[in-house]
Amino acid sequence: MKRLKYLFLLLLPLGAWAQNTTEWIKENYTKYAYRIPMKDGTKLFTHVYVPKDASAEKLYPMVMQRTCYSVAPYKADEYPARLGPSEHMMKEKYIFVYQDVRGRWMSEGTWTNMTPNNPGNGPGIAPDESSDTYDTIDWLVKNIAFNNGRVGQWGGSYPGFYTTAGTIDAHPALKASSPQAPISDFFFDDFHHNGAFTQAYLFTFPVFGKQSGGPTPTAWYDDQMIDKYTRDGYQFHMELGPLKNVQKYYKDNFYWQEIVNHPNYDTFWQKRNILPHLKNINPAVMVVGGWFDAEDLYGPLNTYKSIRKQNPGKKYNSIVMGPFDHGGWSREKGHTLHTSVYFGDSIATFYQKNIEAKFFRHFLKESGDGTIGLPEAYMFDTGSKKWGEFAQWPPKEAQKLKFYLVENGQLSTSAPAAAGNAEFVSDPMKPVPYTEDITTTMGFTARNYMSEDQRFSARRPDVLVFETEVLEDDITLAGEIMARLKVSTSGSDADWVVKLIDVYPPDEKDHDYMPYKNIILSNYHQMVRSEIMRGRFRNSFEKPEAFVPNQKTDVNFALQDVYHTFRKGHRIQIQVQSTWFPLFDRNPQKYVDNIYKADQSDFIKALHKVFNDSVIEVDILK
Repeated sequence: MKRLKYLFLLLLPLGAWAQNTTEWIKENYTKYAYRIPMKDGTKLFTHVYVPKDASAEKLYPMVMQRTCYSVAPYKADEYPARLGPSEHMMKEKYIFVYQDVRGRWMSEGTWTNMTPNNPGNGPGIAPDESSDTYDTIDWLVKNIAFNNGRVGQWGGSYPGFYTTAGTIDAHPALKASSPQAPISDFFFDDFHHNGAFTQAYLFTFPVFGKQSGGPTPTAWYDDQMIDKYTRDGYQFHMELGPLKNVQKYYKDNFYWQEIVNHPNYDTFWQKRNILPHLKNINPAVMVVGGWFDAEDLYGPLNTYKSIRKQNPGKKYNSIVMGPFDHGGWSREKGHTLHTSVYFGDSIATFYQKNIEAKFFRHFLKESGDGTIGLPEAYMFDTGSKKWGEFAQWPPKEAQKLKFYLVENGQLSTSAPAAAGNAEFVSDPMKPVPYTEDITTTMGFTARNYMSEDQRFSARRPDVLVFETEVLEDDITLAGEIMARLKVSTSGSDADWVVKLIDVYPPDEKDHDYMPYKNIILSNYHQMVRSEIMRGRFRNSFEKPEAFVPNQKTDVNFALQDVYHTFRKGHRIQIQVQSTWFPLFDRNPQKYVDNIYKADQSDFIKALHKVFNDSVIEVDILK
């Protein structure tokens, strides 16, 4: 009861803040509801909030979010607790627009995950998210009073994808676009990583895999929710058994059926990849992400890079990466932490006021000529815990450095003198857990593991550990990471997990805001970056291949980018393992055509070897 009372007291100020903000919005904005027709006649439900002081003499730009997650509250006299990307922009005042996308909530049409892009928005081109954005903006600038003819768009996560889509074949009035934690390709982000299924997302399928049946203000997917008989996710997923057993829950879930029926990177997934379509992008773009975003880290980095590569000479394309989890830049917590790591105070507020608001103000209210005073890449160093500014990302001045995985547990910049290997037995019936915090394994998605203490896995016999000597000087990694493994397995399939870890010194002191009583920073093993590679896809994501048992084989894959200073007195560590459960599904380790249909008898133990000419290639700043 004492704990509950404490939580209640914590929530009181938040509730009071939300109520006060809602009242402020009522006093300063007028709410309108429209059903905006698309070119095929489908009507999309849209809320528009117009400042009450808007007039012919005081025009405002519009800032829009398109979402699959509802634009509630739907009642005419009910207002939300916040408008726009931040309270700062809300009080600066814009015309804020919110729209339910096709087939979701109060909009008409059929819902599609990651709607494939159809190039062009002219007659005869099938509707997509680009054309729906175009048609919406065209209607808004012609029908909403007192707008200045300029439109901005933002959105995080799935709305980030819709924001990216809006930049393609964009309406001329769209001047500024900020895809935040944008999904770009479901085979490499969110539901898969390099083809391995993100099993921790299992509870999300009702939200994404059931049609609404028509416009509705209430959730329609609750009847597909899995009955969680335990709060221990590791136990639940182990007792679930092979993924074929998910069928009993999701036999009527169209998205689960799509996952099962498309285990490889076939045309179904390829046409849902938005990155190749990011050409001739005219609006100013500011991509935003968090270094500890467990859901969408691939998306922002590759959205920025694709726009940069496919639009040479583009005047304004930028990226911001902060020390945040999924969407953490949009909510201020005061002390900025991710798990036990403290990065500073009011970092989200700094971003909102000095980066985000400045971006939209310049392109929607000011000259919009691109002389905004912000760098192309505004990146937070998660080791030195300060912002860095770069003319591009990765930095042009970064240099390549190779770390060799030496069989005696050394992580060395020198190639070994003689051939060798390290080995371990991988048992899919006793998989390596991805976290010690079992409370996070039954939620909507995993979050905390991205910076979590990795001592628990370093002490397992089925995890290889390679570590430098104590660093005598700081070393800053800034850019891309490539794992170039030389491996073998006694089985015919295997997954490979590589984790980059910052090992703190024994005398590291705890900071003042430690969130967990059982964690100390002495010898803390901070996850810096990690990734999994489904070995069958080592040569092609379209055409999987079995391993030849016990044959030395190349497995190369990218980890996501990093900007992290390993400080003097710390160590750099690499962990290599083959299971990472239940974050990702278990590889049977015996090759089967479709792992989603594998039987229990297909899961076997295997001896894995990692040879000492394996390297982790990084970008460093000197």
